[in-house]
Amino acid sequence: MRVNEIFYSLQGEGFHTGRAAVFVRLSGCNLVCDFCDTDHASFTEMSEEEIVIETAKYPTSWVVVTGGEPALQLTASLVEKLHAAGKEVAVETNGTRPLPENVDWVTVSPKAAFVGKAGLPVLKKADEVKAVFGEEPLPDDPAYGIEAGHYFLQPCDTGDNERNRAITARCIDYILNHPRWRLSLQTHKMTGIR
Repeated sequence: MRVNEIFYSLQGEGFHTGRAAVFVRLSGCNLVCDFCDTDHASFTEMSEEEIVIETAKYPTSWVVVTGGEPALQLTASLVEKLHAAGKEVAVETNGTRPLPENVDWVTVSPKAAFVGKAGLPVLKKADEVKAVFGEEPLPDDPAYGIEAGHYFLQPCDTGDNERNRAITARCIDYILNHPRWRLSLQTHKMTGIR
């Protein structure tokens, strides 16, 4: 597998904010979003066994497979190997590709509002939907029909403090008027951790 990086930190956003996690960032994505902060070209080839050995170095049982787009590479056999090592497996995906059925937690972050039809999700069930709230108006259904236990809106980080404040204020106003949604802030950026 092409692995961009494996690191240990706290989950910075969504339902599991603050939870210790080993992040397995896989390289490559099928979409191009202007706000993406991942270097998709950089990777190290690793076997599934090497990935499991690396994640086992950390005391948490929570492993987050992310990207790029993890569905391009993630296999049921890697998930099984992580389970055998005592790990729970969460995936953060744009939802445009199917996932192995043995994943423990699925976070879908739909990107169709930013990249058009290429970003329409094929996944229709998830544990949480975490939609990016940007400067453009949201679609009528920011969840794109995905059935989930939790719905989060996350203000887009533009890199400009003034624009970010305006986006966050609009996001809060939207949630006040659409209370199915909850606010998700990128606490890893606020605290200066990875």
